[in-house]
Amino acid sequence: MVGQVSHEVEVNVVASEAWEIYGTLRLAKVVEEAFSGIIEKVEVIEGDGGVGTVLKLTFATGTPGFSSLKEKFTKVDHEKRLKEVQVIEGGYLDVGFTLYRVRFEIIEKGDDSCIIKTTIEYDIKEEEAAAIATYVNIEPLAKVAELAKAHLIKNKAAKGDH
Repeated sequence: MVGQVSHEVEVNVVASEAWEIYGTLRLAKVVEEAFSGIIEKVEVIEGDGGVGTVLKLTFATGTPGFSSLKEKFTKVDHEKRLKEVQVIEGGYLDVGFTLYRVRFEIIEKGDDSCIIKTTIEYDIKEEEAAAIATYVNIEPLAKVAELAKAHLIKNKAAKGDH
């Protein structure tokens, strides 16, 4: 069973500013902050934020679901402001997914506005689909986008940009 789910949020900052978070390792810090208490730590196993970078997410003891997972940056396109991250070990793969990929896109909307679009693409073995499809949840990534938005708006105000 192949599927996808998306979320979009508009942010009143130029696309290049939003990409400064999403196109770099800074996003890992936003994730760690957003889910303190759920995610114990986010470690860079290899890489500098470009294609091939591997992160390990370790979840807090007692968190339902997974203990950890590793994800790899499979695409980072600075021109298109597009990043794809794929789970390569643990987590979703341990419960029956054959593919779990997250795509982040920063879409320029106007002179001072952009859209943060987050898409989860997944593939589940047909016989396990009903049991594990509930693991697909865009809400945590929507929360990350909202936190990134708040951070960007706060920085914009601090700089005095209007």
